[in-house]
Formats: sequence, structure tokens, C-alpha cells
Amino acid sequence: MSGKHSKASTAGLLIALGIIYGDIGTSPLYVLNAIIKGKTIQEDLIIGVLSLIIWTLTLQTTIKYVVLTLQADNKGEGGIFSLFALVRRRRKWLVVPAMIGGAALLADGMITPAISVTSAIEGLKQVPAISDISQTSIVYIVLAILAALFFLQQFGTAIIGKFFGPIMFLWFGMLAVLGFIHLSDNMVVFKAFNPYYGIKLLIMYPKGFFILSGVFLCTTGAEALYSDLGHCGKWNIRYSWIFVKCCLILSYLGQGAWLLHAYGGKTITGDMIEAGFNPFFGVMPNWFLYIGIVVATTAAIIASQALISGSFTLISEAMRLNLWPKFKINYPSEARGQIYIPAINWLLFVGSFGIVMHFEKASNMEAAYGLAITMCMIATSILFANFLVLRRRSPVLIIVYLVVYLTIEMSFLVANIDKFPHGGYVTLVIGGGLFFIMYNWFKARKIKNRYVEFVRLDHFVPKLKELSNDETVAKYATHLVYLTSADNPKEIEHKILYSILYNKPKRANIYWFIHVDTLDDPYTCEYIVEHIVPNDIIRVEFRLGFRVQPRINVLFKRVVEDLVMNKEVDLSSRYRSSEGSNMIGDFSFVVMEKFLSQDNDLPFWEQLMMKMHFLIKDYSLSEEKGFGLDTSNVVVEKFPLVVSPISNLNLKRVTRPGRSA
Repeated sequence: MSGKHSKASTAGLLIALGIIYGDIGTSPLYVLNAIIKGKTIQEDLIIGVLSLIIWTLTLQTTIKYVVLTLQADNKGEGGIFSLFALVRRRRKWLVVPAMIGGAALLADGMITPAISVTSAIEGLKQVPAISDISQTSIVYIVLAILAALFFLQQFGTAIIGKFFGPIMFLWFGMLAVLGFIHLSDNMVVFKAFNPYYGIKLLIMYPKGFFILSGVFLCTTGAEALYSDLGHCGKWNIRYSWIFVKCCLILSYLGQGAWLLHAYGGKTITGDMIEAGFNPFFGVMPNWFLYIGIVVATTAAIIASQALISGSFTLISEAMRLNLWPKFKINYPSEARGQIYIPAINWLLFVGSFGIVMHFEKASNMEAAYGLAITMCMIATSILFANFLVLRRRSPVLIIVYLVVYLTIEMSFLVANIDKFPHGGYVTLVIGGGLFFIMYNWFKARKIKNRYVEFVRLDHFVPKLKELSNDETVAKYATHLVYLTSADNPKEIEHKILYSILYNKPKRANIYWFIHVDTLDDPYTCEYIVEHIVPNDIIRVEFRLGFRVQPRINVLFKRVVEDLVMNKEVDLSSRYRSSEGSNMIGDFSFVVMEKFLSQDNDLPFWEQLMMKMHFLIKDYSLSEEKGFGLDTSNVVVEKFPLVVSPISNLNLKRVTRPGRSA
């Protein structure tokens, strides 16, 4: 990362407010509502809940993420896949928690817009003049907002993004002021800073342990905080978090004090929740409700925008790490890192739309919320522990870290599983489906690699030169370019040589072999040229970071220009009719497209995985588009993928009856 955000600055702090804290910042809209539903408002309940919230924000968000995990910056970039890129060479199985975390974050990108916007719009039920507004009308308003939000993604956020920081500053200021005003309603809430009351609630209160499922909602945005490290820098995040945390705690304390003052000894029934009861809006004066709802809705939209943009970045990284099918990527603005993936936008839109239509009320969505992020946090803990091992931290400290945070997060997970029959199953279905796509793409690649046969390139150099000079063979192109997966520059796939030499021989003056190496660094963009046979056989290796899009057509053109400038290659056409005209020769790319051969004898599970892989592949980008090639000069050559040839055919020769052998 450049030094742009390496140090804290006023602009950086404002950017951090606008980008990072939308998810965790809108949690006061629904956290206490989710916890107190069906419970009687008593001092031990409210003090215990507030204590659990304060210490969850301290242990989980502040210490784990803001202090510890932000240290795991990959050249300034953060997030589950950036962390995985740092540790993936340590243990092969670490890809599993990385995929679980990635799938969970993507599921969060569907649920957050639905629950945050719905919670904000349901505040209309608190306005006396329209308190009888139907839930159906609220659902229509929410769906209209979501439709507009996802529609605008294709245009980028460069124009409106500059307002995110000031609006979120206004939002957090509103949280703090409203909370502070109601502290005097019942000063006993300050006892919540003592963790004793939180622990007592978990142990002594009936089914107190399962209150953790609601408490967890206060920290669901912590993972997004780490993911946006590259946009803001860790010091801007750390300093801005002090302000954000103070505002959040004031809001929760104010809501708790108001509940004790206004509803002490009363039970919050389901009918009250249905009618729009929400302590977040309860602390607002009636005259302020319209303003509060508008600000809350705007903050919810910003929170949703952050999750959607984060999902685009997440999938872009997954594609580069070969954990997701290749999809088309657009660049709506020149801003670094701002991308738009139409297929993922549709996926998130349909998911959010479906969640709103299925649950209708924010109180119902709370059951589906949290379970996915719990899985993501557990995955992050595992990956970060491996990062600490690579950094040679004390084994004792690593064990303490794992024991503390896996205990906390497993407790949240068990508490959230209690929500499973009430809507948590939706999260597992969505997250499980996304994980299966990642796992299938990863596993199928491993199966296919069994088939890839590499041969020594120098053994075939004489044959390539002979073909290049054989004028009895019609020239295929002046420059013939293949993409190779061979990491060793002295090797090449046998299928490529078969394509050139035997499958309708392809005569060319210069054979180019391009290899793309995805690095653990995010933004590295460099290349290496090896002249295997000067001006005859050239290998170009692109070394690209996992956040750099492999636009091979553009990159290769730049390499060729550099080689011509250095007089390392002659681009002139070598057709007889063009001799002496200084015309540039033609370039032709050959892409090898695989299909699953019938001549396979795979185990049932692997056969199913391969069939699903090629089914998914039908909906993803083709190889040539995935590598950013100009399709006008690309030839797609199909070849059968035989990963496990049938060995036992049980075939024998027989003679016709009545004839001698």
C-alpha cells in the first residue's frame, strides 16, 4: 500500500467513518430489540445485557480486530482472503477456513441490506400520524430502496461516496446525543461496565446463555472493518474506532436506561414488537422521529453499500486465488480498487430481495443474522493464529489467543444455533451454497491437475524450429500465443505441443508462451521474459498480485512494445507478400478449452464434483474473456479432459458362428 493512509489524518478518519462502520454502526437499530423480545424488563436483565454488549465490543471488536488482526496487513490490504494469501503456503487445509469465511461474508452481504434498511423503515410505525402503516407497505418501501441501491452499483460510488463520511459522522453524533440525554433516566446502567453482571446474567438468568445470540449482533461488522484495511489504513481505523465505540456504548446505555425508566417490570410482548416497538426509536422525541428515520435509513443504505462493495472485492480476490468461477468485472471509475461485478450484484440483489420477502419483519430477520459471521470470525481466528506462527510469536501467546477467542466465538456459535429453526437455516443454506461453489471450484481444479502432463520444452525446440521453417505447411500466424500453467520455465503442457505439432500443425514465425503467476502480495504487477530461442520461441511470465486483474491482452501488448523498443524481437510480417513493407505481423491466441471426456472412470463423488464444476463453468466467463483477451484474434481449441481413464473394459474378441477363427 502507498503511504496514502499509513498515518492518521482528518480526511482518512472521515473516510474510515464512511466506509468501515456502516454495518457495526447500524447495530443499535436492532440489537436490544432482538434481546428483550418476550422478556420482562428488569434491572438484572438490562444491566447484564449492556455489560455483555460493552465487553463484546471490547474483547471481540477492539482487541481482536482493531488491535491484533489489523497487524496482519498484506502490503496494506486486509480481509479473509488477504490473510489467507499470507498463510496459504503453511498448511494446505487452511483453504477450508478461508472458503468458509469468504462464503459467510458473502452471505452477510445479502442479509445486512435487508435487516438494516427494514429496521430503519419500521421506525415509521413510531410516528403518531402514520402509526397504522401496514407491514406490507413497509416491505414495498424497503424493496424499492434495495432495488435502487443495487441498480446504482453499476455507476460506482465516486460521486456520492464523498458524502458517506459526513453522513456517518452525523449518524454517530445522533447516537451519542440521544443516548446521553437518557442516561439520567436510570443511572444504574453504569454498573454495566463491570463484567460481573454480564457473567451473572449468562449463569443465573433462565436460558441466559442463549442471550448471546442477540448480543453478538453488536459486533457483526468487525469482519468488514478488517476487510477495509486497504481503503483506510490501520491507524485511521484505530483512532476512528475510539469515537465510534464511545457513540455506540452511549446509545446502548441510553436505550437501556430508557427501558428501565419507561417499561421497568413490564413484559415486551410479540404484539408490541409487531406494532413497531423499538427502544432505538423510543429514545427519540416525537418531533425528531422523521429526522431520525431519514438519518437511520441513510446510514443503513451506506452500511449496505459498504457490504456490497466489499463483496465485489471479496469475489475478485477469490477469482484470482482460483476459489471462484471467473465472472465479468467492470470498472465504473478510476478510483483504485473500485470494481463492479454484475453477476455478484444480481446474486446479492436476489438474496436480499428474497430475505425481505420471506421474513418481512426485521425482528424475524434477526434469527437469520449473526450465524454466518460467527463462522467467519472463527475462520479468521484460525488463519490469524497461523499468521502469528509465521511471525514467530510466542507459542504460549498463540495458545492463549486461540483458547480465548475460540471459546468466545464457539459460545456465540452455540447460542446462534438455537436460532436455526427460527430462520438461522436460511443463513446456513445461503452460506452453504456459496461454500459449495468455492469448494467445487477448488476441488475440481485439483482433480484436473492429475491430467496435466508437463514435458521438457527443450526436447521439442528442434521440432518447433523445423515446423517454423517448413514452407510446405501453411502459415497459421506470424505470432502464435499460448497460455501455459507450467510454473517451471523449462516445462510446458504436453497438450500445447500436441496442438502445435500434431493436431493440424500450426506453423508460425514466433511462438509465445504466457504464464500468469498469482502472488501473495495484493498489487504486484511485473513480468519476466525468457528468450528460449531468440526471435523464435519466447516465454513471458506475468507476476500479478491477487488484487490485480489479469488483463492479458493489455499487459502483453505493453510487453511486446518494450521488447521492440529494446530491439529484442522483430514484429515485422514474414509473409512473402509483405516482405519489405514493414507491416506488423499478426498475433493469434490459442486457448485450450477443456470438456469432460466420457472415457473417465471416476469415483462417484469425484464424478459428481466434475459434473457440477462444468455446469457452473457454463455460467462463468470463458477462458479467453477471463484472461482479458481480445476475442477477435483468439481461437478456442477444445480437448477432452481424461482425469481417470477406464482401465478395466472387459472386452474380448469372438468369431461369427459357423466360421473358423
